Amino acid sequence: MFTLKRLKEVNSTNLFAKENLSEIEDKTVIIAERQTSGRGRFNRTWIDLGDDNIFATIVLKPSETFDEVYTNLTQYLSVVICKTLEEYGVETSIKWPNDVLIDGKKIAGILSETVMQGAKFKGIMLGFGINLNADKKSLSEIKDKEATALNLETTKHIDKEEFLNKLLNRFFDKYDEFLKTGFAMIKDDYISRACFLNQNISVQIFNEKKCGYAKLINNSGELVIEKDNKELVLTMGDIL
Repeated sequence: MFTLKRLKEVNSTNLFAKENLSEIEDKTVIIAERQTSGRGRFNRTWIDLGDDNIFATIVLKPSETFDEVYTNLTQYLSVVICKTLEEYGVETSIKWPNDVLIDGKKIAGILSETVMQGAKFKGIMLGFGINLNADKKSLSEIKDKEATALNLETTKHIDKEEFLNKLLNRFFDKYDEFLKTGFAMIKDDYISRACFLNQNISVQIFNEKKCGYAKLINNSGELVIEKDNKELVLTMGDIL
């Protein structure tokens, strides 16, 4: 179903995947015990909280041409992460497009990177980090947003291997169906966890900020905001 490749230490699982993409088979999951230069979206640093947490990249090579549905894979993964976390008795939410939160605090982040060679699609690196076991002092080092870890929410140590197996089995169980169906397959699951809808928000898009009322998520997984009776469709950005 999928192949696991384990690394002791790596600068970034996504970077390792990109540098070795031609030798890595489709549906390979790279997992590192330590990640020294992890990145989030918009080049944010991902803090390494220790080897009892998840730093991983799913390498996917579904075709030789790029399909628009691939852009929704981060949202598919965010729903998969939510459902896996919820097995441990916590309530989750999603901040568009793919940050996973518990009680407003970030617990998981996703970074998708696509490799093209001219017009030829070479693959997707679907990187993700999940805080499973951490202490409050370590989490306080994360300066840009409030964060949490699953052990703090459940007051129990979390078995990383068990969690990872649950997550990957859930991801690949419906992965092929998702490629055929697209965002519509997860739309209800995604929207039911969306913590940003029906309120006024600001969205940072590189050096530009867009403000408005978060009206809906459309059938492509894009965020539609409304301001002055005009709708703006956002394909990327970071809700502030």
